[in-house]
Amino acid sequence: MKASRPGFALRALNGEFGVEALGVDAAVPLDGNTAAALRTAFERHRILVLRDQTLAPAAHVAVSRLFGELEIHVLDQYHKAQYPEIFELSNLGPDGRPNAEHPDRGTLFWHTDASWQAEPALATLLYAEQVPANGGHTLFADMIGAYEAFGAAERAHFAQLRVRHDLHVSRLKAGYAGMTAAQREQRPPVEHPLVRVHPPSGRRAIYLGSHGQEIIGFTDLQSRGLIERIMNHCTEPRFVYDHAWRAGDLVMWDNRATVHRGTEYDTALEARVVRRTVVKGEAVIAC
Repeated sequence: MKASRPGFALRALNGEFGVEALGVDAAVPLDGNTAAALRTAFERHRILVLRDQTLAPAAHVAVSRLFGELEIHVLDQYHKAQYPEIFELSNLGPDGRPNAEHPDRGTLFWHTDASWQAEPALATLLYAEQVPANGGHTLFADMIGAYEAFGAAERAHFAQLRVRHDLHVSRLKAGYAGMTAAQREQRPPVEHPLVRVHPPSGRRAIYLGSHGQEIIGFTDLQSRGLIERIMNHCTEPRFVYDHAWRAGDLVMWDNRATVHRGTEYDTALEARVVRRTVVKGEAVIAC
C-alpha cells in the first residue's frame, strides 16, 4: 500500500481485513492529519496494528480518546488503579510471578466486546505489556466478509432475526460465579438484530458471539443450533486474522464488524499482561 499523507505507511495483514500502521508513535500527541488518517484506516480495515509502542496508562487513555468517549466497564474488579477506563488482564500474582490462573476465561470464546449493552462498543484498543513466548494470540474474524459469503436466501432470513445478549450468562458459561446483583442491574440483557449495518462502510455484518444467548422466537435447541452454525461459518480460516503479540503492540479493532478470541497459553509458566480501553458506540443499526 502507498504511504498516507501524514507520513506513515500501511501494510496489509489479511487482504483488506486489517492493516499495520508503520511509523506512528502513539505515546506522543498526534497531529490532526495523522489522527484522521488512522481513523480512516481503522474504519476501512476494521483492525489497526501499531507495533513497538511504549505506552504508559495515561498515554493509552489519551490515544484511545482520539476515537471517542471511553467506557467504564461494569466488571469493576478488572479496573486498573487510577484509570477506571482501563480494563487490565494479568496472570501475575502479588509476588510478580505467573499464578497459573487465566485472568478472564471468557476471552477464550469468540465474542464482540460489550454486545451486552444497549449501545455496544465501537472499538477496543488493547496494549501488550508482557506476552508469552508460546500461545496467547488473538484471533479476529471478519463478520462483513462472513456475512457476504452466505447465500442470498440466508442473508434475507438472518436480516429478520433478533438475538438476546447477556453478559451474566456468558460469564456463567465461562465458569465464573456471574455478575453481582448491582452489576446485573446496571447491565440487564438486551436485544440486537442478528445483522447490522457497519456505519462507516454501509456494508452489513453478522452481529453475534458468545454473549448472544438466544434468537428471539426460537426454542433453546433451535437457537443453539443456528448460532453454532453461523459462528462456525464466520470463524472459518478464510475469514480469520491471527495476531501473534509482541510486547509493545497496540491493536485496535472494530466491534461492529468483528469477533475475536484469545488462545491458550501456559498460565503457570508464562506471563501475560495486557490492558484495554473501549470506545463507546451507539445503538445498533438494523439493515
